Amino acid sequence: MDGKIKLYGFNNLTKALSFNIYDVCYAKTAKEQQEYIDYIDEQYNSERLTKILRNLTDMIGASILNISYQDYEPQGSSVTILMAEESMIPTPKTQLAHLDKSHVTVHTYPEYHPQKNITTFRVDIDVATCGKITPLSTLDYLIGSFDSDIITMDYRVRGFTRDVDGKKCFIDHAITSIQDYINPEIMDRYNAVDINVFEANLFHTKMIVKEIDMDNYLFHKDASDFSPERQKEIKNNLRQEMMEIFSGRNVYGE
Repeated sequence: MDGKIKLYGFNNLTKALSFNIYDVCYAKTAKEQQEYIDYIDEQYNSERLTKILRNLTDMIGASILNISYQDYEPQGSSVTILMAEESMIPTPKTQLAHLDKSHVTVHTYPEYHPQKNITTFRVDIDVATCGKITPLSTLDYLIGSFDSDIITMDYRVRGFTRDVDGKKCFIDHAITSIQDYINPEIMDRYNAVDINVFEANLFHTKMIVKEIDMDNYLFHKDASDFSPERQKEIKNNLRQEMMEIFSGRNVYGE
């Protein structure tokens, strides 16, 4: 769309981004698996996640209204930020009408495969904005904030707003794919698939890392610690785990 749309009243469009990443690691023993989960749980505790979401909120030009965060036992963290599209000083009462639409949340889920010694760390981030703000501009930052082996993203624009002539507007920015908002240098590291429903303003992209450098996937170990045959087996197990997460089904069975 060229130029800004002249609207009648407030922009009522709701833009929702669901961003999910998976970080996969090989840990040889049950003890090392637990140590990795403890390590990743500390690396991405609620304090650091809050910092990431604060930066995200600044990037889209929103104002923070409230922050709620929690670390869990035995592992996992959650952070929720309520935000407004513009400055809240002074605070107008009418802004209360859209607080439930403008928010960002993050949750972490560490878990491991009991037979293949593979540990997976999942992060779910949801951003919902009301008005002119779109969260798509934060994708490069989000991908770079985590070790992202598999990424799934859903973006949808809901509702409608009106221009000054009364015509309904169901989307206020041009988009053909979520990939258009990701740096090409980042995209070069991944294979990506789109499933888009343009009639519903619904866009889905999933990505999986192309190359597996063994030294990046071994916890407390180097690739040289394993025989070539064992390295190949571990690499195959890592790739199978990634492909099943990417595909959303048990492709290889157990």
